Amino acid sequence: MSTTSNTTNHAQVLILGSGPAGYTAALYAARANLKPMLITGLAQGGQLMTTTEVDNWPADVAGVQGPDLMARFLAHAERFDTRVVFDHINSVDFSKRPFTLVGDSGTYTGDTVVIATGASAKYLGLPSEDAFMGRGVSGCATCDGFFYRGEEVCVVGGGNTAVEEALYLSNIASKVHLIHRRNKFRAEAILIDKLMARVADGRMQLHLDQTLHEVLGDATGVTGVRTKSAEGEAYADLKVKAASSRSATTRTRRSSKAT
Repeated sequence: MSTTSNTTNHAQVLILGSGPAGYTAALYAARANLKPMLITGLAQGGQLMTTTEVDNWPADVAGVQGPDLMARFLAHAERFDTRVVFDHINSVDFSKRPFTLVGDSGTYTGDTVVIATGASAKYLGLPSEDAFMGRGVSGCATCDGFFYRGEEVCVVGGGNTAVEEALYLSNIASKVHLIHRRNKFRAEAILIDKLMARVADGRMQLHLDQTLHEVLGDATGVTGVRTKSAEGEAYADLKVKAASSRSATTRTRRSSKAT
């Protein structure tokens, strides 16, 4: 791992992002003798750095912790002489070759740029959600769930991300309320099976055909949420101490500029 001064650094292949996609691109570029340079961005390792157990990684039969997996990605890329640079890119010029990227610590040029900047939590956009951000509203259960051990919490969404967050929280919280605007889940079948098992043993409660209308709270933080029926104007209040807005993840940018 290296940092750079305010000088121009050239590479045949520049890779933006240090999640699984970025490291995989670096690995294959390096094995093709393209001498890649990978610029990590601020979130080195991507979202897996805030993930606990990864159960679906091939050949890790017992599962693997997210940060451990990302450390292996880094070591694998460096084994093939990928130059890994810790920097954050804030402007680019793709109008002419070589492409130019300007970071906080240096300027970079590349014949090819691979953008693998990954995904981030997609919030609901409610004013009350913004008001209680960091005071009970979170986009990362593994980051903040510990603070609500033994409390009732809620998760919004019905895809893999939301269900995984809810399952994780069910091991920490006294009860998890899962709010979903549909009556069916988009998550993988194996996750839905785990979800229903937690519902059956009372650790989770489903609120289907409901949307999150408002986050309720006071000076101490979140005290509850107000849901709204997807079919009409019926409202209901839930007393919870935290809300995880994981309705989806959104891809920030993920494309490539090839030679």
